[in-house]
Amino acid sequence: MPRTLKRSIIESMWVALPLCGVIWASTGSADPNTTELDFFTPGSQALEHIDSFETSQVCAFCHGGFQATLEPYRPWNSSMMGQASRDPVMLAARAIANQDVPGSGAACVRCHSPIGEMNGHGAADGSQLADYDLEGVSCSVCHRMVNPTYVAGESPAVDLDILQNLANPPVSAHNAAYVLDPYDRRRAPFDITPQATYHEWLKSPFHESSNMCATCHDVSNPAFSRQPNGTYALNAVNTPHPTQNKFDMFPEQRTYSEWSRSTFALGPVEMGGRFGGNETAVSSCQDCHMGEATGTACQPFLGGAMRDDLPRHHFNGGNNWVLRAVNKMNDPGDTGLTDDAIDSSIARAEAMLASASDLEVRIEDGGLKSRVINMTGHKLPTGYPEGRRMWVNVQFFNALGELVGERGAYDPDTATLSENDTKVYEAHIGMDASIAAISGKPAGAGFHLALNNTFFKDNRIPPMGFTNAGFAAVQASPVGATYADGQNWDDTLFMIPNGAVTSTVRVYYQNASRVYMEFLRDNNFTDSAGVKLWNEYQRFNQSPPVLMDEMTVAICPGDFNHDGAADFFDYDDFVVAFEAGLPNADFDADGSIDFFDYDAFVVAFETPC
Repeated sequence: MPRTLKRSIIESMWVALPLCGVIWASTGSADPNTTELDFFTPGSQALEHIDSFETSQVCAFCHGGFQATLEPYRPWNSSMMGQASRDPVMLAARAIANQDVPGSGAACVRCHSPIGEMNGHGAADGSQLADYDLEGVSCSVCHRMVNPTYVAGESPAVDLDILQNLANPPVSAHNAAYVLDPYDRRRAPFDITPQATYHEWLKSPFHESSNMCATCHDVSNPAFSRQPNGTYALNAVNTPHPTQNKFDMFPEQRTYSEWSRSTFALGPVEMGGRFGGNETAVSSCQDCHMGEATGTACQPFLGGAMRDDLPRHHFNGGNNWVLRAVNKMNDPGDTGLTDDAIDSSIARAEAMLASASDLEVRIEDGGLKSRVINMTGHKLPTGYPEGRRMWVNVQFFNALGELVGERGAYDPDTATLSENDTKVYEAHIGMDASIAAISGKPAGAGFHLALNNTFFKDNRIPPMGFTNAGFAAVQASPVGATYADGQNWDDTLFMIPNGAVTSTVRVYYQNASRVYMEFLRDNNFTDSAGVKLWNEYQRFNQSPPVLMDEMTVAICPGDFNHDGAADFFDYDDFVVAFEAGLPNADFDADGSIDFFDYDAFVVAFETPC
């Protein structure tokens, strides 16, 4: 069946589809006998366009080569948006997804290689993609995108005709259900006069709205349907999803929906310029990830107008090593990447991470309490959760500056984290018993993207404006963690070891955990994508953690009960512990409880803090 489907054909397939029927492969495989049709997404389809999609190299002639960090071309090209088709993590994950659920990689191709999809080269394994298709989420794709919801008086008039004649209109205007103008009419949010002479131009407010970003940043697995009891079951195979509503599918990631239930979605929030750009108050995705600057989007000699609201095409995220891998694994002549551009892009990503959270530390409640505050408009961290994590590292030092205790220690040589003694913010997705039985793989948390149908953990910190009801409505509820309505922070209490007089607390983010990289290396039986990825992961310091926050606090040695003050309660508490022989009475930390501990405590108690 051709990839372009007429609405009448699809609707005939949707009639009376069982939501949980599974057809087994005749070969005896334990995997469902799915095809690319199970991952069909409405919106524009292959070969429906009239005008071809311009290569970004042509766009660069006017929109590049004059301001390395402000022009549109080079910052875009050195972002993960620009290199989305070459992302080696995606390539390794896609190979395993296709192994597990045949045809599932088609969903990856649609967002990561949209020009390839439109050119009819969107095979699930990416094998048909030509060099021209590997420009990631390119200039032509974004600037020919049509708001799938026509807004009278705002949307270009031609969009109404495009939408009315679309063979497969989107039901949910996200989940890669993009609509692209079949003609080369490029859109932007500004009223530019005179008209561009090289290409037709249309004003489009859609291009400065978060709804546009949601196209590929609210992702569901259409092979599953939500059941009345809240679980997710496989659909009958070789058929499109029966409703094509993202909220009826399994929620792989919900970055846009998280934002839509945050304070930022209600209007600009004054952030004091935290995310850069000329505007200090932010609301949309673009406000933070494409912060406005003063500059021109076009070569000055071509008459590019100087603006104070120029969107910087930085697309800052949290990736600090994959661009280096892309450049190593591909011909730089193909990627257009340079070392300087990569360094600048990574520096911007690390600055974005440093702006994403605040840290507070205090001595109270019998220990050291860290509070990590989410300052973004979505969960922290957000996006595709596999391998992504944040954690709290705490080091305690004695009066000689010696380390006397550490929680959340990370070994850069082995890329391993001590997880059991600290807080790790992450999401774990996996399979329930029903999918385990179908796939022949173990139930529980794991990295089998296309088979996963259950969240086993999601303690990622919600944004400002969080409500439990709001996040439940968009399939983004915390799992294994409790956040009160309005809570955009999380507290962790650490016991203070004896002898500690200072503590340094740090918050780290890591883009890819070692266990995830090992999974992608060891579970790929299709090609060498996993091994190639592993080699680059090793080459570039095993996804080095990024420091987000750091704070050092003094600890009063005489504050025995760690309530924030040294007083007679501390003296009484120490005497009780000393007489009972409790471990915390070993004040000098020499392994025994004796009069030396008593003397040491008295000295500490009498020393002003």
